[in-house]
Amino acid sequence: EVQLVEFGGGLVQAGGSLRLSCAASGFIFDDYGIGWFRQAPGKEREGISCISSSANSTYYADSVKGRFTISRDNVKNTVYLQMNSLKPEDTAVYYCAADKIDCLGYGMDYWGKGTLVTVSS
Repeated sequence: EVQLVEFGGGLVQAGGSLRLSCAASGFIFDDYGIGWFRQAPGKEREGISCISSSANSTYYADSVKGRFTISRDNVKNTVYLQMNSLKPEDTAVYYCAADKIDCLGYGMDYWGKGTLVTVSS
């Protein structure tokens, strides 16, 4: 059974930090790039970051570059998203997803259910 489960969402004040985790199981974790996406109510889903299977390459959307950092631990089968200097516009449901083509075009094969991040002003 393939599973991607996000942890770490919650309520934080603007300027604060959160660290999201994505725990993966049911597939060969280090064969996949792992990305983070977010979706606010009434908005399209936005790809914000991706890390390659070997962690040699990372990608960030302009909206989060310099504030968010993606990392992975291939022993723990876990990907992290460190989010600093949070803004109210970061409020969204955050999803992790696995990509067999290793972040090339963000072609995702498996998705988590998401975790809600709310940033208050």
